[in-house]
Amino acid sequence: MARTEITTEDELREIVDPPHPKIADKDTDHLDEVQQAFVTGSPLFFFATTDADGLLDVSPRGDLPGSVLVLDDHTLAFPDRRGNRRLDSLRNLLVDPRVGMLFVRPGVTDMLRINGVATVVRGADYRESLAIGEFVPEITVEVRTDQVFWHCGNALRRSGTWDATTWTSFERSAPSA
Repeated sequence: MARTEITTEDELREIVDPPHPKIADKDTDHLDEVQQAFVTGSPLFFFATTDADGLLDVSPRGDLPGSVLVLDDHTLAFPDRRGNRRLDSLRNLLVDPRVGMLFVRPGVTDMLRINGVATVVRGADYRESLAIGEFVPEITVEVRTDQVFWHCGNALRRSGTWDATTWTSFERSAPSA
């Protein structure tokens, strides 16, 4: 078969059948109780933002479970922890507040995807509950959910992410923070 660039959804649908209606209609604009528990119990999520030039940034955010608060069924909040001080995500939010989040939990193959709009907040009244030791975060990020849905765990199953027998070591020489 010759290489062909696919440029329309119709061309894609010639190859891939439409999803089952239950899958096509699985997203909502809010978090149900199970999704809220998944978020608050997750020690890791990936946070996607976009800069003024349209360049995407995906940042891993790891913390103890409970570090992402569910303020209501449409709103999450998480602290900005000290890191490399580049402020990539926060600077991006100032020019384009649209975000994507992907929550994972160790040993669980299903993931939770959230798309929404974020606000950078200073001095939120809940920030004391996000303290680690004496460090109380001055900056938090609040995300208003527009789209919430469970993401299939096939990628985690295929990759062996939670299977320690598949893990290999990797050393890098560049500084991390």
